[in-house]
Amino acid sequence: MTKIIAIANQKGGVGKTTTTVNLAASLGVLEKKVLLIDADPQANASSGLGIDVDVVEIGTYQVLEHTASINDAIQKTTSPNVDIVPAHIDLVAIEIELVDKEQREYMLQKSLTKLKNKYDYILIDCAPSLGLITLNSLVAADSVIIPIQCEYFALEGLGKLLNTIKSVQNIHNPNLDIEGLLLTMFDSRLRLSNQVVEEVRKHFSSMVFDTIIRRNTRLGEAPSYGESIIAYDATSKGAVNYLSLANEIIKKNA
Repeated sequence: MTKIIAIANQKGGVGKTTTTVNLAASLGVLEKKVLLIDADPQANASSGLGIDVDVVEIGTYQVLEHTASINDAIQKTTSPNVDIVPAHIDLVAIEIELVDKEQREYMLQKSLTKLKNKYDYILIDCAPSLGLITLNSLVAADSVIIPIQCEYFALEGLGKLLNTIKSVQNIHNPNLDIEGLLLTMFDSRLRLSNQVVEEVRKHFSSMVFDTIIRRNTRLGEAPSYGESIIAYDATSKGAVNYLSLANEIIKKNA
């Protein structure tokens, strides 16, 4: 049974794409078949896995428009067991183009029905907004991972995202679940980081993943080589953290 997980937060710079790419690679090396869908017009998840986004002819844009089958949009990546539906900057136009279409919130969900049971996990890298592309992702997903950076404005906007998720549950996707809140960019030397962890765990307790993603320079370097942290430096703290997260998700969904 395929598990579809959206990685979403309307705040930028919280580690959404880093999490999507490296979680996909970690699940892949743990012998799970993974499809990553890049639903962000910035296409950083695509370039982060070595895809040349300038030459993408069929990607998320065509899938959402239903001008191409999702099977035609899938590309292999160099990460073991990881395929990708890449994005291109033209995805930015989809918000306007879908606005008059009937059932516009269900475009991605309808496309994914053709892939049921072909993959163990489908991960969707959402744009840093609560627009139509993110809404499509949440409607298509079984659950959502919410990355929260261990910094001052960590909880700002989280209420709005949780309200959006509740709205999607009520109107479009009653089965949508919160897979977990993921604390990212943690620096144990900073009192503020420790305070944020304490605050988030106090408010959300069992919703928070045990795994915390520590701040790690190797995580920042890997995308410039078009590689996941697993391929770039498998011994780094970042790789160890994302493998731990992958194991936690596999165990939770066993």
